[in-house]
Amino acid sequence: MALTTLRIKKTAVRGRTAALAGGAALAALLLSGCAGYDSTTPSDARGKADDGTKVTAGAVDCDKAKCIALTFDGGPGPKTPQLLETLKKEKVPATFFLLGKKHIERYPDTVRAIADADEGHELANHTWTHPRLPDVSEDEVRRELSRTQDEVERLTGVKPTLMRPPQGRTDDKVEKVCKELGLSQVMWSTTAKDYKTNDSALIQKRTLDQAGRDGIILLHDIYKGTVPAVPGIITELKKQGYTFVTVTDLLAPAKPEPGKVYKP
Repeated sequence: MALTTLRIKKTAVRGRTAALAGGAALAALLLSGCAGYDSTTPSDARGKADDGTKVTAGAVDCDKAKCIALTFDGGPGPKTPQLLETLKKEKVPATFFLLGKKHIERYPDTVRAIADADEGHELANHTWTHPRLPDVSEDEVRRELSRTQDEVERLTGVKPTLMRPPQGRTDDKVEKVCKELGLSQVMWSTTAKDYKTNDSALIQKRTLDQAGRDGIILLHDIYKGTVPAVPGIITELKKQGYTFVTVTDLLAPAKPEPGKVYKP
């Protein structure tokens, strides 16, 4: 009887452990916003481009070149002009996911400078106030994205076609609104977590350690240690044979599809 009871207890413990692990996995999945959206990788997007579609003459063909996209969230900020000088010197294009409140509204001339740069930078949308989009109403998602769209277009004449959901949190509601507004969702493959450190050497190391072909690098041009790390990141990745492109060029000849999530 004692042996049987012990076996029953062990089975129950294993059952509870499995249930907790399964529940934790499900909770993590839901928390990350990874349930219920349509996603693809840049390379898969290129592979599914219409037959006969080719990369624009003179543009980088990322099926042949070792491409990587450099992206910046949360700006513009006081250090963005310094970043633009670095990108100009290195002849590197980047994609800027612009934040509205206290950024676009505070640095309109910098938004225009990004748009006017010869390097062909890409203007994209990072909402107006940076909420977790799955946690707000559909109308609020629409307001957050539309306000940023409208302000970027007013300042530059360009309406973004890409957005990055704050913290990468998205769901089918966000997908629906993005489809309405003509916005594709862009995630990332590399993050230096530069919001947690001002150590430029560490930001550079983390970025280089995670870099890979068809990757999308996530940095923030609003933190003290990030902009000083960018020259070293560019220099080393160029040595490794990478070609820098915007996110849209990373997908070419495919066109970004509104609502779809692009995640390396």
